[in-house]
Amino acid sequence: MPEVMSSSRLIGVGVGPGDPELVTVKGVNALRAADVVVVPVMDTGERGRAEATVLHYVGQEKVVRVVFALNERTDRARREAAWDAAGEQVAQLLAEHSRVAFATIGDPNVYSTFTYLAQTIAELMPGTVVETVPGITAMQDLAARSGAVLTEGTEPLTLVPVTAGAAALKEALAGPGTVVAYKFGRQAQEVAEALRETGRIDDAVWGSALGLPEESVRPASELGEAALPYLSTLIAPAPRDSGRGGKL
Repeated sequence: MPEVMSSSRLIGVGVGPGDPELVTVKGVNALRAADVVVVPVMDTGERGRAEATVLHYVGQEKVVRVVFALNERTDRARREAAWDAAGEQVAQLLAEHSRVAFATIGDPNVYSTFTYLAQTIAELMPGTVVETVPGITAMQDLAARSGAVLTEGTEPLTLVPVTAGAAALKEALAGPGTVVAYKFGRQAQEVAEALRETGRIDDAVWGSALGLPEESVRPASELGEAALPYLSTLIAPAPRDSGRGGKL
């Protein structure tokens, strides 16, 4: 097991949903202050959004690509083996450097691979200081690009990942607040059916590749049977018919 350097830090940096202009000033400073910046990649090797965003602010020579089974949901053993291998690689970097940043799309505390890495490092190198720098989330970006209002007054906000199906989404849609669905692209038809069944489709909007050349922001009423990009995001605003300030 590598020995942790005195006051070594692992910093999870949220770099937003893909638009390089949505990285916070604090996030850019953390990336530039780090000795190395780790970016997660799939075992297929293609450049992901986190890496592409990071390269707007630091040089390639500072970036270390670490393989995670980011799209593995069925083979638990393979997924955990990938986490363990990634953790060992980052632990070695922490043994050599005092500040290691890990770039993650969105926010490091919202459905992020950084969570699993931080847990692994805590076990491998207990003396490591773990910090996070918050990032803009996809739901915030989609709200801005579509004009959808996420919350008003006393409305609740529910965030649902649809990777395991649309049952939890349908339950949330039956409630009074705004519902956001993440990673629903492969279940687009199920999501559309849930929106129609709950009477929430007319005001809902979905988006993918936000801030990138292939960006798409569309009304949910246009959802069909075709699968969408995996990282698609949906906003179904709370029903609002009581006028300005009616939810206060």
